Amino acid sequence: MCDWQFFLKKAITNINELYQELALDPEIFLQKIPKTIADRFPLLVPRTFVDRMEKGNPQDPLLLQVLPKKRELSDYSGYRMDPLEENQSNRMPGLLHKYHGRVLLILSGSCAVHCRYCFRQYFPYKKNAPRKLGWNRVFHYLKSNTSITEVILSGGDPLMIKDKILAKFIFSLEKIPNLKRLRIHTRLPIVIPERITDEFIRLLNHTRLLPIVVFHCNHPNEIDQSVAKAFSSLRKTKAVLLNQSVLLKDVNDKAEILIRLSENLFEVGVLPYYLHVLDQVRGSAHFEVREKQIQNLITEVTNRLPGYLVPKLVKEIASAPAKVLIPAII
Repeated sequence: MCDWQFFLKKAITNINELYQELALDPEIFLQKIPKTIADRFPLLVPRTFVDRMEKGNPQDPLLLQVLPKKRELSDYSGYRMDPLEENQSNRMPGLLHKYHGRVLLILSGSCAVHCRYCFRQYFPYKKNAPRKLGWNRVFHYLKSNTSITEVILSGGDPLMIKDKILAKFIFSLEKIPNLKRLRIHTRLPIVIPERITDEFIRLLNHTRLLPIVVFHCNHPNEIDQSVAKAFSSLRKTKAVLLNQSVLLKDVNDKAEILIRLSENLFEVGVLPYYLHVLDQVRGSAHFEVREKQIQNLITEVTNRLPGYLVPKLVKEIASAPAKVLIPAII
C-alpha cells in the first residue's frame, strides 16, 4: 500500500489533466479559468478522490466541489472574504477563541483538496503560523484560561502534519491539566483514506484526552471501500467519530442524497453531527441553497430518518455565542 504522502504528491493541479482523467470535453464548460483564481486558490484534488467521480459526467457531485469556475470572480451581496469574522477571535497566531470552553488551533495552512466553498480560502495562514516560541505562547494561554476544556485542531487540515510531529504536539496539550477533550477536524481521510495510519491509530488510543474526530463528507459517493476500510480501523479506537457536511446546491441539496449520506456514514461507524448552511465566503454564491428549500429538506430528512441519523442543521453567525440551530417545519 502506498504512503498517503505519495497520493498527496500525485494530486491533480492542472484542469486539463482533470478533464482528461474524467473523459470530459473542456468545451462543455465553455470557460477558461482566470489566472487570478488559479493563483489565489488553485485546483488541487487527489487522484484517490477523482477515482470516485463518474467519468463523462460534468455534473458529478464530487467534481462540482473541486472544479474552479469563472463565476467565483462575481461579486454577490453579503459574500465576503471573512464571513465568520474570525479575525475578531484570532487572539494570537495559530489560535481562535470564539466559543466558551473551547479554542481552535490552526495547525496547518494546507489541505489535501481545495474545496471551492471553503470559508477559510482567504484566511491569512502565513500570519497564523507560530514557530516553537509562538506555540509556547498558545500553551500558556490554554493553561491560564482554566475554563478551556477542549481544543479543536483545524486548519487547513491538521492531518497534513506528520504523525510524529502531531504526537509531540498532542503530548504538549496533555500536560495542560484543564484540558479534557481533543477534537480533530479533517477531510483528509475522506479524500486520501491511507492517511489513517497505524501510528495515528496508536496516537488516538494512547492520549489521555478524549479524542473526537470530525470528518468533512458531503455526499454518499465519497464513501467507497477504501474509506470504509480506514474507518473500520478507527472504530477500534476510543475516539468518537462524527461527520459534518455543508449543504451545497447541485451537490447534496436533495433529501434522498442526505438520507443516503447519513445511512452510509452510520454503516461505517460515523455519526452525522452537523449539516451547515453555506458560509457566505466570496466566490461561493453558486453553491447557495435557498432558505425555503433548506427547511423543506431538513423536514423531509427528519420525517424519514431516526433521530440519531438526522444531523443538526446549523448556520454559523459571526456575532453569535454558538451555532444557530435551524429547526424543521413540523
